[in-house]
Amino acid sequence: MTVLLRFAGLVVLTVLIGAAPAHGQERVVTLVGSLQSGLGCPGDWQPECAATRLAPVGGGVYRASFDVPAGAFEYKVAINNSWDENYGAGGANIPVTAPGGTITFTYDDATHVISDDVPRPVGTERGAHWLRRGLIAWQLRDGLTYRLHAAADGGMTVEDGAIVGGESFPLTVDPAGLPADVRADFPHLAAYGALELPADARRRARALLRGQLAVAAYDASGALVQVTGLQIPGVLDDIYAAAARADLGPTWRHGVPRLAVWGPTAKSVTLLLDDRRIAMDRGRDGVWRAEGRRSWRGARYAYEVTVWAPTESAVVTNVVTDPYSLGLTTNSARSILVDLDDRRLKPRGWDRLRKPGLDQPEDMTIYELHLRDFSITDETVPAADRGTYRAFTHRGSDGMRQLRRLAGAGMTALHLLPTNDIATIEERRSAQAEPPCDLRSFGPASDKQQACIGPIRDADGFNWGYDPLHYTTPEGSYSNDPASATRTREFRQMVAGVNRAGLRVVMDVVYNHTPAAGQSPRSILDRIVPGYYHRLSPTTGAVETSTCCSNTATEHRMMEKLMVESVVTWAREYKVDGFRFDLMGHHSKANMLRVRRALDRLSVRRDGVDGRRTYVYGEGWNFGEVANNARFVQASQLNLFGTGIGTFSDRLRDAVRGGGPFDEDPRVQGFASGLFTDPNGAAVNGTADEQRARLLHAHDLIKVGLAGNLRDFRFVNAAGQTVTGAQVDYNGQPAGYAGDPEETITYVDAHDNETLFDALQYKLPQATSMAKRVRMSTLALATTALAQSPSFWHAGADLLRSKSLDRNSYNSGDWFNRIDWSATESTWGSGLPPREDNEANWPFMRPLLADPALKPDPADLRAARDRAAELLRIRFSSPLFRLGSARAVQERVSFPTGGPGQTPGVIVMAIEGRRSQGSVVVVFNATPAATTQTVASLAGRRYRLHPVQASGGDPVVRGSSYADGAFTVPGRTVAVFVER
Repeated sequence: MTVLLRFAGLVVLTVLIGAAPAHGQERVVTLVGSLQSGLGCPGDWQPECAATRLAPVGGGVYRASFDVPAGAFEYKVAINNSWDENYGAGGANIPVTAPGGTITFTYDDATHVISDDVPRPVGTERGAHWLRRGLIAWQLRDGLTYRLHAAADGGMTVEDGAIVGGESFPLTVDPAGLPADVRADFPHLAAYGALELPADARRRARALLRGQLAVAAYDASGALVQVTGLQIPGVLDDIYAAAARADLGPTWRHGVPRLAVWGPTAKSVTLLLDDRRIAMDRGRDGVWRAEGRRSWRGARYAYEVTVWAPTESAVVTNVVTDPYSLGLTTNSARSILVDLDDRRLKPRGWDRLRKPGLDQPEDMTIYELHLRDFSITDETVPAADRGTYRAFTHRGSDGMRQLRRLAGAGMTALHLLPTNDIATIEERRSAQAEPPCDLRSFGPASDKQQACIGPIRDADGFNWGYDPLHYTTPEGSYSNDPASATRTREFRQMVAGVNRAGLRVVMDVVYNHTPAAGQSPRSILDRIVPGYYHRLSPTTGAVETSTCCSNTATEHRMMEKLMVESVVTWAREYKVDGFRFDLMGHHSKANMLRVRRALDRLSVRRDGVDGRRTYVYGEGWNFGEVANNARFVQASQLNLFGTGIGTFSDRLRDAVRGGGPFDEDPRVQGFASGLFTDPNGAAVNGTADEQRARLLHAHDLIKVGLAGNLRDFRFVNAAGQTVTGAQVDYNGQPAGYAGDPEETITYVDAHDNETLFDALQYKLPQATSMAKRVRMSTLALATTALAQSPSFWHAGADLLRSKSLDRNSYNSGDWFNRIDWSATESTWGSGLPPREDNEANWPFMRPLLADPALKPDPADLRAARDRAAELLRIRFSSPLFRLGSARAVQERVSFPTGGPGQTPGVIVMAIEGRRSQGSVVVVFNATPAATTQTVASLAGRRYRLHPVQASGGDPVVRGSSYADGAFTVPGRTVAVFVER
């Protein structure tokens, strides 16, 4: 059997194996570990070393004292000079921090407990949960009694099997367990037991929460069996619920500021304003407030917070910037007291800024761009403004001309990767490192580019920015003056410049994690209210990091408040037109619905913006500690049915490109990369029969995607069965999951993973000509441009953008991420991409990057750009490509050549119009050869090639024809036919 005994987070009782030896049957018991070499042994972890043996003292107990040097060590015991039988913390090593001096180690052979007499702080491991004022949840055992231990200023330790210091309160076990409403709020704790607090502890709860806390279990004799610290977010939300209605951060009334910060567990909070110290007043809602003066405008400030920090087992005093900061000094050293209504922070015409129209979310065509990429290498932008917000004010630059060209064709929104304050970018341009070499001088498959960039990649000016430091202040490295509130004005100038170019502005927001937690200098939230803002392991209290970093807990009331109010600030004060939520599945569905409702309340009359026109979408991936609704109903793909909130659909993406983002062999082909119809010879694609079957299944996934990825859309699948979108399989999940076309984003590439062009370079046969590669890229983009859902393109996809096969360019610098808006230079062949994330694929990369035939020339780039623009013009030439409802899609979209007899590599989509609209037929021919597709039901009707294509620059598509229900389309071509 297994028995666990924890003292201050340390497991000291391990697995019991067999029966204990009879008394008098002595065994050789050796203390083993990383401390042995300091105790006279030749080395560490040596079970045969006699210098660290424990001596029998009777009753099966063994003990010895050693003079242990100061330091951190791990240990356990080994029996009879070997590792065959050994004991520690559940099989693991036991940590100990030695102060320097004598330590006594004791082993009980009856229980296999090994312990030491070093005093340990209580509560560093937090496995119990204070959920309501009168309720604690913990994993309970029969026959034990429980107490809450508390010490206002800390100092509790476990010494000689007892808790020393502080005071304690008896806890009562509720045999009924946790109440139903508590289990609903905390489903991951539903099986935990319930401990009720006595009246005096409930009455003193606010004060107790400001100190050290632990729960301990005792056996019938009163001996300490187990002790653990407490997680307190639940009870903070219970006691301080009124804080959700408080105004936090800087607020202004008649030109007079007020500052407020929520710190319910703080012992004191002092406002540090320039060179002054101002005491703040604690409210019953846990908010500390200070009334200001008009003269405070523009002052630099921070909060000095004195608070108990469980991770440090100490009361600490932290100087922290404002989580609700609206302005920051350089590198976020101090908050700035900013009034966003200050006319000096508004560019000319800001209050009267007119927005590009948007009739419905399905009209969204989105261009995803990193702000620095837009202009850092654009020599038509003044040097001082390259890589900044102000680059978007130069109407004559190559980049702005390209944005206007896209807007004129039908692009409706510019999606900017994170532009709020970023933790890892040096904001002083003069201090940003530059590559110390001539990157252009190295070969297309060389490793010298990355070798040059590697040493400075963390000190340059480039990062995607998915490490948010302050959520509601513009990033300073994109500003010409990061030391002041100038960045606010410049951000607004950018929004105005993009809007005046005909595009709405979407902001990429990252509320699912922070760059650090605990006492790190990059930890803000956790140094104000330790243990509240982050999602913690239920058994240890360690911060969960499944998102890459310290996961936030937006299921907690005040973290949700911070997120919602931040979004509203960007929408109202910066006139941002949409939001893309990073790893949205780590937020709850309830979180996102509150965001949606808060935006819907914004009106032009009161707020200057129409929040109902603000589109919300994000990554609805299902993984990590929240997967499968473990802690709440997630804002994941399947759960957002009917909400109007969009999620990226990986279904069509994978079917079109081929494979998935994590394939060991990147040559897995798909619909637009030659699967079955133009095989590349890679064994990973399987036999011809296997490829054909996969391709026909890809047809079904693409058809569902073209129809808006609707859960209930009915069509005939590749097997000839009438199925719904939900009945089409995608890796064990339903392919269709949306309730309305606005609820999915249709895309084939984004900033993550290889660009579309790079993926096609991997997957198409290497001998494929560049002209044919351009056609396949256009065909892939067509599956998004002509779909019923919002269409999403990664910036430069229309220009065959390459990152030299880099699959994760978040920190690869300007060289691997640059774009040439003039369509003159291809960035293909910029060298082997950085070792991190790419080394496994270098053998595939080298021959491709070194092949001169695979580098596009300016004519290829211009052809791709022009074909992409034609797709946008076609999308907006008819409302049939944007029907706007599930009912209309079901009634009017069909795939008439489906079933087992369909041509592999060819998809025919028909959209029936009203009498005044006519109808359209789209033929996606991904095969190398021309195809003729006969739709008997359309015989007798008159169709012609779409005027955009008939008068466009592609002579191949002009070879398409129609006669009496038969549509003929050349190879590697998407052709659109309209009814005369």
